[in-house]
Amino acid sequence: MGSDLLLIWLKFAHVGSIALWSAGLICLPVLYAQRKALVDEPLHRLHNFTRLFYIALVSPAAFVAIGSGTALIILQGTYENWFSAKLFAVSIMTGIHIFTGLTILKLFEPHKSYPLWRMVLVITLTVIVILTILTLVLGKPRLEWPEFFITHFSPGKLREIASDLTGGWK
Repeated sequence: MGSDLLLIWLKFAHVGSIALWSAGLICLPVLYAQRKALVDEPLHRLHNFTRLFYIALVSPAAFVAIGSGTALIILQGTYENWFSAKLFAVSIMTGIHIFTGLTILKLFEPHKSYPLWRMVLVITLTVIVILTILTLVLGKPRLEWPEFFITHFSPGKLREIASDLTGGWK
């Protein structure tokens, strides 16, 4: 009973944090687009709000999503091809998160702006990644990997590669 309750709370934390993380990644480019032509106090307010939003909400949500997801992997032992594809999509979402955060550092310098095309591109890419993750998780499709992945990413393959490189260190 105790482990079932733990799984329920972990799943609740995981789904909730992913929802916050996803929503935040979609909202941030909209905030960036508002930077255009702002100066002085309105610019500083937008900068402060954007940084607070990223640091206090979006990043902790990402941390909880990844942490609770890792705990669920350990507890449930999900190791299927659809799950590997989902983890790849989550890594893309993590990259979007990192680059979105780096944008804050440059965008609020003098005479910078965030063009509309970039906002549309980033939001579209983010939504595609989120929908891919949802499709993989909810559909659990049967995926077959190409022979290259089966050969090079099989259990124990890293030991073989490292052994060749290190001369068999243990």
